[in-house]
Amino acid sequence: MRIALDAMGGDNIPGVPIRGAVEAIEQLEPDFELILVGDKALIKRNLDNYRELDLSRIEIVHAPEVVEMGESPSVALRKKKRSSIAVGIELTARKEAQAFISAGNTGAVMAASLLGLGRISGISRPGICSVFPTTKKSCVVVDVGANVDSKPAHLLHFALMGAIYSEKVLGTPRPRVGLLNVGEEPGKGDELSVATHKLLSASSLNFIGNVEGGDIFEGLADVVVCDGFVGNVVLKLSEKILNLLISHLKTEIKANPLAALGFLLLKQTFEDMKKTFDYTEYGGAPLLGIEGTTIICHGGSPPRAFRNAIKSARLAVLNNINEIIRQEVKQYQTPNTNNENLS
Repeated sequence: MRIALDAMGGDNIPGVPIRGAVEAIEQLEPDFELILVGDKALIKRNLDNYRELDLSRIEIVHAPEVVEMGESPSVALRKKKRSSIAVGIELTARKEAQAFISAGNTGAVMAASLLGLGRISGISRPGICSVFPTTKKSCVVVDVGANVDSKPAHLLHFALMGAIYSEKVLGTPRPRVGLLNVGEEPGKGDELSVATHKLLSASSLNFIGNVEGGDIFEGLADVVVCDGFVGNVVLKLSEKILNLLISHLKTEIKANPLAALGFLLLKQTFEDMKKTFDYTEYGGAPLLGIEGTTIICHGGSPPRAFRNAIKSARLAVLNNINEIIRQEVKQYQTPNTNNENLS
């Protein structure tokens, strides 16, 4: 198995992605190789910092251009044919890599994946899947940003793909699927929510009904489905709330000697709690529904996030997620969910 990593994607390049790659080689199972995509000379100079290690499973593929974070995805992909994102997707399309990981321009990664790899037959819209910590176990939320104008059948496909990912990658048996809504009753919400509820109720998925925003963190569902607009708001709000809590805690500890003493006594507890809610533990967000494996990482990802993204990509490939999606989606190809009625 070969996994391509965009060494030029993220806020601290190429050092941080490369460090994550080295950690993956050192700490994960030795059944994969890595392809670092980007400025070859720059990557080589950074790899020189790890000369004492066996890096024979790391290859470099030169990509002289970089898609900047603020660039228009469509314009950048049209003008920068040899960007690290474009080259990484090309490697995946040619089967020279089985997965691609990038912390670069999210829109460009999504567009390149869709154009370069195509959709899985039967899936009309790919969805970004994010893993949320809960009081019980992890919860998969789909979609968190790929689509802002979804239709009921799109959400049905998101639910299917999220359930497969939850079961095969996170190890959740028969995942419980919930529809994010403003109330628990079947008739709650807008037209999209009501229609989607009917489709999910009629499916073979383990659908438990509507769930509210707070239910995500209570672990009431293993998979939560929503359109990309709502999902992205949930994702960004959750990240900022955690940052706010940590910032407020630090301020109180500095201002109160007794609080500082209490922190020392509970330091390990706080560290364990932070680890539970740290997005880097889950690596990145897979783009489900494309003919290939693409993992989208946060721009500010530290090495640990890249290492765990590589771990997730490896599991997705080993568990043949795309083939399972391809087979499972066939049962939903009805007059109400075919591609002509989805767009």
